[in-house]
This record gives sequence, C-alpha cells and structure tokens, in this order.
Amino acid sequence: MDVDLKPEETTLITQRLILEPLLAAHAAALFPHFCDPALYPFIPQDAPASLASLTERYRRLESRSSPDGSEIWLNWAVKLAGDDEYVGYAQAGVEAVGQAMLAYFVFGPYQRRGYATEMCMRIRDHLMTAFAADSVYALIDTRNQASIALVERLGFKREALLLNADYFKNANSDEYRYRYAKNT
Repeated sequence: MDVDLKPEETTLITQRLILEPLLAAHAAALFPHFCDPALYPFIPQDAPASLASLTERYRRLESRSSPDGSEIWLNWAVKLAGDDEYVGYAQAGVEAVGQAMLAYFVFGPYQRRGYATEMCMRIRDHLMTAFAADSVYALIDTRNQASIALVERLGFKREALLLNADYFKNANSDEYRYRYAKNT
C-alpha cells in the first residue's frame, strides 16, 4: 500500500516492513549499522567516515534526482513494521529508457530472515507500476552468492557477465547483470 502522494517519495509497506523515503534525519539511526565492515566485501564503498558525512550524503539524496535530472533517485530506510528498528536500506534509479536499477543492504543482525526478498519484491513491483519501468536490473559481484540467490528467487534472469567491472579492495571484481522484465 502506497501512502504518500508523490511516487518518488512513496512509503512502501509489506507484511513485516515499512520502507520510508530516505531523509537526512535517517542518518543517525542507520549510521551504526553501516559501520559494520561485513557489509562491504562485494562493493567498492566502505563504511561512512562519520555521521556528519552520511547525513550530508542523505541530504543530497533528498533531491530524488540525479544532478542532470536524467534519473529519478529512490532511496528507502527499511524498518520493521510496528518497531523503530531499521533492518536495511534500499535504492533504485529510474532511467528514462524504461528501466530501473535496484540495490539493497540488509544489516548483519537481520540477514537470512527473508527481509531482502520482501523489500526487493515490493520495490521491483513499485518500479513497474508507479514508474512504468519495463525492466529492473541489478549488478552483483560474482562472489556474492547470497545476492545472486535472492535475485534469482525474485525471477531475475542473468543476462551478462561483466569481466573486470570494477577494481576495489585490491582486487578485480567481475559482475553479473541480472534483469527482471515484465512478462518474465
């Protein structure tokens, strides 16, 4: 159920989760979770340097748009329904060509409980209805078996292997591009 008026600022609700449009005010609650180094082995980012830097980043993301205006940026702080505990973070980029990108974090203490499946399914469906996206894609490091299993459970199909897609933490990173399309 969508509860806000603007689609780019819509709160999304699942059976167990509330996905709140990200605000700078979320930084204080999310910062301790993002300090966990176990979140970062398969992505080039590291933990935020400070609460102030995370707050500033979230303030920039409140624009809900890329600097050139070509992409809608959607970001959610994900918390348990009926609780003030945040379990994750999700983001999507809606591109003009009818496709959207999906990325997500589930914080360590909440992994392997189905929260990622629940939030990603809700976001995927929201992107296809509210933004008429023809497809949603995810780029996943080939070593990230948990994320690969997740997107495959959600019906995403592997469409490409991107060799040396990135270089971080002193190693090359190969990525799979997964895509979910309407009528999949």
